[in-house]
Amino acid sequence: MKTAKNHWHKPTVIVGLLAVLAAIPPTLSAAETATNAPAKKEAEKKEAAKEKEEEKEPLETRLEQYAHWLETSFGYLTLSGDQAAFQQRYQVRKGFFGGIEDFHYQGTLDKKTTALVDGRVMLDQNDYKIRLEVARENLGFIRGGFSETRYWYDGSGGFFPQTGAWLDLYDDQLSLDRGEIWVEGGLTLKKWPVLTFKYTHQYREGQKDSTSWGYYHPFGAPGPVRAISPAFWDLDERRDIFQGDLRHTIGKISLGAGIRYDTAKNNNARKIREFPGETATDHITSREVVSYDVLNAHTFAETRLHKKVFLSLGYAYSTLDSDLAGSRIYGNDFDVGYLPIATRGNGFLNLSGGSQAREHLMNLNLLLNPWPDLVVVPSFRLNQVDLDSQSFFQQTDPLFGGPQAGFGGRQTLDLSEQVEVRYSGFTNWALYARGEWTQGEGDLNETGASGLPLPVNRFTEERRWGQKYTVGANWYATRGMNWDFQYYHKIRENDYKHIIDNTANTALSANRYPAFLANHNFTTDDANVRLTLRPLKNVTLVSRYDFQHSTVDSTPDAASLLGEVESARIISHIFAQNATWVPWSRLYLQAGFNYTVSKTDSPADAYTQAVLDAKNNYWNLNFTSGLVLDDKTDLQAQYCYYRARDNYSDNSLFGMPYGASAREHAITASITRRLRDNIRLGLKYGFFSYRDASAGGFNNYDAHLIYSSLQIRF
Repeated sequence: MKTAKNHWHKPTVIVGLLAVLAAIPPTLSAAETATNAPAKKEAEKKEAAKEKEEEKEPLETRLEQYAHWLETSFGYLTLSGDQAAFQQRYQVRKGFFGGIEDFHYQGTLDKKTTALVDGRVMLDQNDYKIRLEVARENLGFIRGGFSETRYWYDGSGGFFPQTGAWLDLYDDQLSLDRGEIWVEGGLTLKKWPVLTFKYTHQYREGQKDSTSWGYYHPFGAPGPVRAISPAFWDLDERRDIFQGDLRHTIGKISLGAGIRYDTAKNNNARKIREFPGETATDHITSREVVSYDVLNAHTFAETRLHKKVFLSLGYAYSTLDSDLAGSRIYGNDFDVGYLPIATRGNGFLNLSGGSQAREHLMNLNLLLNPWPDLVVVPSFRLNQVDLDSQSFFQQTDPLFGGPQAGFGGRQTLDLSEQVEVRYSGFTNWALYARGEWTQGEGDLNETGASGLPLPVNRFTEERRWGQKYTVGANWYATRGMNWDFQYYHKIRENDYKHIIDNTANTALSANRYPAFLANHNFTTDDANVRLTLRPLKNVTLVSRYDFQHSTVDSTPDAASLLGEVESARIISHIFAQNATWVPWSRLYLQAGFNYTVSKTDSPADAYTQAVLDAKNNYWNLNFTSGLVLDDKTDLQAQYCYYRARDNYSDNSLFGMPYGASAREHAITASITRRLRDNIRLGLKYGFFSYRDASAGGFNNYDAHLIYSSLQIRF
């Protein structure tokens, strides 16, 4: 019979037993207890006095001893109404959710080496994050991480008020996951160049809504057509980024250089239902496959030439090479093969091609400080781009099918200058002015699609001018009153000279595009003022008004015999008022009000009822109150109201109705209790209500949220 061996290490067990024994308080005799009683009471008094003294310190000071923390949270959301609309608005999913909201741990491996871990894991929300880092003084660091977040989208389509049509074709609760995996390392040796390298892998995968809606006959075929049928994107994107950077200081000169390489492949498809429920119904799958490689090399230098002169300059060179693939197929379902049916729409197959681009970018900046109260910053930027592209595809149009090809090229050269001046020599005043100028020229060449009845063949020379002038002032009028003033004037002019244009621009021409406009100008004037007022030491008022006026002027080719026209006018008024009142050291009240009136006027509405002026008028109100019940308990309440009004006009008999008409309420109440200095418990309730008249009520919802959190610092 073999003797069983003891698989334990005696010294380890002994040390463990000694540790346990040391933790057990010794047993004292009655005499010893009586003798030590006064000393014990005195020690307890000192400990209690010490705790009271520590409690007098601010909470922030007491928390400094806890460098690590773990915060967990759990919640439950009930919802009636449109779930997709709520999820897109608040990015919270119906039902139960929870997990580790925030985790942080940091420590030292030795005297010169530190390590930290950050993390986040939220179940049922697909929200994950982790970050690891180890750094050693005067040597370097290595860090890395992973994150993934789910974003929610509403895939619903449009509403036709005349018939109440609302097309519910599929689950409109769309979601898209965005993630990133990365690792970075660096050498930070003393008196040596700092060298860093980083690799990042990014991805997007899932579905999101598209506003390229499909056609539908709301009164039945063959009546008028409206684009209200919902559409969505199927996304599958991958991207890898490699970065290397070097930085070093030699005397008063800081030098740097870097290289970056991006490679990616996107395989996306926009999916549209056209004429759903009708005889001519179609599923359209527009697949777009793009892969590209981008290489960028850059360098910079900066130095202080004089105690009053600082210089920085840089240069970057980039190349791009991309490849295309894809198709647009009409079928009985999504992602099906092509069938040559004459009643189907105009699609294409076997798309191939790509583009090549080269870019040079240079900049030069000076910071001049000739006097203590004056700063002048002139800068220059030169940008040159060459782009060539080509595409080949098989067109499936029943009348104009066959192989097609398109070619394009574009060259641009832009020079930009900027001068900024800041002056603070006047008591209680800070003045500034800035001028920006851009001069550019280039050309555009487009040819191809020879199989169509109207092919493209154009060569256009372009000249661009841009100007922006900004002046402003900050006036500290009194201890309790500050004024901020700003005005800017911005101009953008584009002149086009069409050397070759295969489509005539005369009044009798059946098609004037491309190469129809000879001049396109944009002008914007913006003036805003802000007043910060403190009438009482516990009251702060902030008022702001912003006025913006923009125009778009277009001049057609002279052959059209048409003159210049103001094609758009945009006028916006924005008023904001915020107030903070602290009537008591334990109570604060905050309120804010914003009102925006914005209108875009186009002369097209004088010729057709299908086009109306675009309006974006809305106002919102928010209120927040916080109360400190005692040294360990805080209460907070919030209310927000949003209203979009006078934007929606029902012109659905003539065109597609646009504009928002909605209102929203959001109420939250929370309580936070500090069980100990390092333990905090929170509980929150929220109610959310939304009504959308422009969607016929189909996007309405009411939601209730219960949420709790627990943070432990250690």
